[in-house]
Amino acid sequence: MEEKKTKSLPFFGIPKILPYVKKYRHRLMFMIFCGLGGTAVDIVPPLFQRYALNHFIAENTLDTLPWYIALYILTILFAAVMNYTACRNAMTTEVSVNRDLRSAAFNHLQTLSFSYFNQNSVGYIHSRIMSDTGRIGSLVSWSLMDCVWNTSYLIGSLGVMLAINARLALLVMLILPLIVVLFALFKGKLIMVNHRIRELNSRITGDFNEGITGAKTIKTLVIEDRMAGDFVKDTQEIRQKSIRAARLRGAFSVTMHLASSLALAIVLWKGGYIAASEVGTFSMFMSYAQGMMEPVRWIVDAISNLITTQVNIERLTRLLSTESDVSDSPEVIEKYGDSFHPKKENWEPIRGDIAFEDVSFKYPDGDEYVLEHFYLSIPFGSNIAIVGETGAGKSTLVNLVCRFFEPTSGRVLIDGRDVRERSQLWLHSAIGYVLQTPHLFSGTIRDNLLYGNPSATEEEIQRALQLVSADEVVAKMEKGIDTDVGEGGDLLSTGEKQLISFARAILADPRILVLDEATASVDTLTEQRIQSAIDTVIRGRTSLVIAHRLSTVRNADLILVVRDGKIVEQGTHEQLLAAKGAYYRLYTRQYEDEATSVILN
Repeated sequence: MEEKKTKSLPFFGIPKILPYVKKYRHRLMFMIFCGLGGTAVDIVPPLFQRYALNHFIAENTLDTLPWYIALYILTILFAAVMNYTACRNAMTTEVSVNRDLRSAAFNHLQTLSFSYFNQNSVGYIHSRIMSDTGRIGSLVSWSLMDCVWNTSYLIGSLGVMLAINARLALLVMLILPLIVVLFALFKGKLIMVNHRIRELNSRITGDFNEGITGAKTIKTLVIEDRMAGDFVKDTQEIRQKSIRAARLRGAFSVTMHLASSLALAIVLWKGGYIAASEVGTFSMFMSYAQGMMEPVRWIVDAISNLITTQVNIERLTRLLSTESDVSDSPEVIEKYGDSFHPKKENWEPIRGDIAFEDVSFKYPDGDEYVLEHFYLSIPFGSNIAIVGETGAGKSTLVNLVCRFFEPTSGRVLIDGRDVRERSQLWLHSAIGYVLQTPHLFSGTIRDNLLYGNPSATEEEIQRALQLVSADEVVAKMEKGIDTDVGEGGDLLSTGEKQLISFARAILADPRILVLDEATASVDTLTEQRIQSAIDTVIRGRTSLVIAHRLSTVRNADLILVVRDGKIVEQGTHEQLLAAKGAYYRLYTRQYEDEATSVILN
C-alpha cells in the first residue's frame, strides 16, 4: 500500500510518543544523571594533561605525583561505573518501550474493523509493529543517551575553554551557526527520501509474506519468475532510493565534518601565542578541539537518524490513531467494558432473536447500496439459509448480524435491542462462526479447540469432535488431539482444518451459529456426517447458513436468495421451487451438474 503523504510532525514527532515514555521517566532521569556524571569525568583528562605539563614538566617537580595518580585512577573508575549504569538503563528502557509500543499497536489492531485489513497488506502492518517500534525504542534510549554524552561533553568542553581563554573559545564556537544552516538545508530532502524508503520497505516485507504464504499457489501457477521479477523491481527501486539517501547523508556529513575541522584549525592558528608562554593550556585546547570532533560527528548522524525516525513515528502514530469503522460508544464501554476489559457481570444473556429494521447498507469503500430499506425477522431457533452464485454478496447479512460492519441506516436488533447499544465483545461471545476457509492457530488441536471454550472438559471436547466426525480424523493422528497443526494449520488438510474449526465453534456453545459454506472443503461422506451433525447442533440456536450446495439447505426455515448483492427471493425450499424463479434455476442447474458428474464418473 502506498502511504499518504502527511505534513511532518512538529519536533520530529517526539511529543506523539511521550505517553509511552512517561512511565519510565524516573529511569530515564537516573540514566541521564549517570550519563552526565560519566561525561563530566570525560572532560577532566585534558585538565590532568594541562596540570602535568605545567607542573611536572615546566616546573620540573614530582611532589604531587602520588595524589595525581590516585585521583586519576579514581576518576577512571567513577566514569566506568557511571557509563555502565547508564548503558544498562538505556538497554532496559529500549526493550520496555519496544514492548509497550508493540503491545499498543497489536491491541489496537484487534479493535479495527475488517475494512482496515482489507485495505492494508500484512507486510505493511508487520512493518509498523516491528520495524517502526524498534527504531523508536532505540531513539528514546540509546539515541537519548548518546545525546546526553555528546552534547554535555561539547558544552562542558566549551565551558572549560571559555573559563580559561574566552577569546579562543568564542572563535571555536563560530562553527555552531554553520551547523544550524547546513541542517536546515538538508532536512527536507532527507525526510522526503526516507519516506519513500520506508514505503518500499513495507512493500518488500509484503513480497516476502506473499512468497511464503502463497508458495503452493506460486509453484502450481509456475510464476516463480514473475514473483522474482516483482521482488527484484522493488529491491532495485529501494536500492536507488537508499543510494540517494546515502549520498545526501554523506554530503551532509562531509560538510559538517569540514565545519568541525575548522575548530581545530582555529586552535592551531591562534593557539601558537599560548604555546609560547603556557604549553599545558595549549595542549588542553588541542585535546578539547580534537575531542569535540566526535560529538560534532555524532550530532551530524543523530540529526540524520532523527529525521529518519520521524518517518517511523509518523507511520506508527497514524496506525494508532486509525479509528475503526465499527466502535462502541463511551456509554456502552462504561457499562459493558471493551475487548480487553469486559464487564461480564453486566452482560445480559442472549436468546438469539434477530431482526433487520429498515436497514440500508453500502460498504465503506463502495458507492452502491447492497441493501435498501430491508426488513427481516428471524425468531430464536430459526435456521436461515443464504444462497446465491459466487460473488453474489451472501456474506453481507452475516457481516451485519455479527457487527463486522454497521448499517448505513436502519437498525439490526438482537433480542429486540439495537446491537450498537451493547458491546461488540458481548455479541461476538454469543456467535459461533465457521469460515469457508478455516484458520487454525499455531499449537495443537487441543489448543485450538480450547480457543472456543478455555474451560471445556475432556468429555465436552470429545463430544464436540464426535458431533462433526472429527474424532475419527484425530484418532488416526500420531499424537491424537495433541498433534501440532503447524502455522495456520498447514500440517493438516483443508478438510481436517474445517472439521476442527467446526468442532471449535460447537465447543463454544453459541446462541447464534454462522456457517459460511462450512462443508465446501470436505468430501461427500464427511459432508453427510456434518450435515447430520448440523441438524442436531442447530436445535436450540439461531443459525445462519451460507451455502453453495443447495442440497444442504432444503430443511431451512427460510431461504434468502442473493444476486448482485441484493435479496431477490425468500421463502422455504418448496415455495421457492414452486415459484420457478432464481432459486429454481440455481437448484435445477446444480442438480443437473451433479447428475452429469455422477454419470460421467
